[in-house]
Amino acid sequence: MDKDEKEEKNEKGIVKLREVEDVSYATIRKARESWSMFSIMSEFIETTEHLSELNPAVTVFGSARIHPDNPYYIQCMELSRRLSDAGFHVISGGGPGIMAAANRGAFEGKSLSVGLNIDLPFEQTPNRWQNISLNYRHFFPRKVAFAKYADAYVLFPGGFGTLDELCEVLTLIQTGKSRRIPVILVGSDFWNGLLEWLKNVLIPYGTLSPEDVDLMTVIDDTDKVLEAIFNFYELRSTGPSEEERQKMMYL
Repeated sequence: MDKDEKEEKNEKGIVKLREVEDVSYATIRKARESWSMFSIMSEFIETTEHLSELNPAVTVFGSARIHPDNPYYIQCMELSRRLSDAGFHVISGGGPGIMAAANRGAFEGKSLSVGLNIDLPFEQTPNRWQNISLNYRHFFPRKVAFAKYADAYVLFPGGFGTLDELCEVLTLIQTGKSRRIPVILVGSDFWNGLLEWLKNVLIPYGTLSPEDVDLMTVIDDTDKVLEAIFNFYELRSTGPSEEERQKMMYL
């Protein structure tokens, strides 16, 4: 094939590592990528070892920047303690702010307090209220753990990380990759603007269906958060069914 024919076909390609002339460079690059994959695998294995029998459990998300005197911190502590006393283990990101409030409340209750810690250059200092403390270098296996082992998600006000987790779990439920479980947003003053934007912009644009917004519920009162979770499991057992478990293997 001559040059004109190639240009006509608009062929594009990238050099494969085995085609790189610098053999030493190619070998080092492949070794680094392989070790990175092994590192990710080891985090999945450790997660499965510690959390696969954790049931029932609630994952709590929220900002690392919320201080102990903030009303949301105090509410999160109370909610987590009551969940723990009711038999629900509580999973958080293991850091400060709302994460610490969740772990602290659960630690003071009867069930386990779980922290999924990650190495970050700032904001992520492990809190001391963790019965199970796992450490991650990679976001990906940590995010799978948050979703896979939760029987409900509770989200307090937060920043990019909290919004990322919210979109993650909603996408998994929406696409059928995960089972339908309660997704509760605590704090109408914080969350209502987001829901209004979804309803007034995304739905009219056709990028979201009205029923997608119904995947989450905004609740202010702690008693009602507990009631929403307990009522959901009155008609079914906690933990995934065998069919749901098989589906969630592909999160």
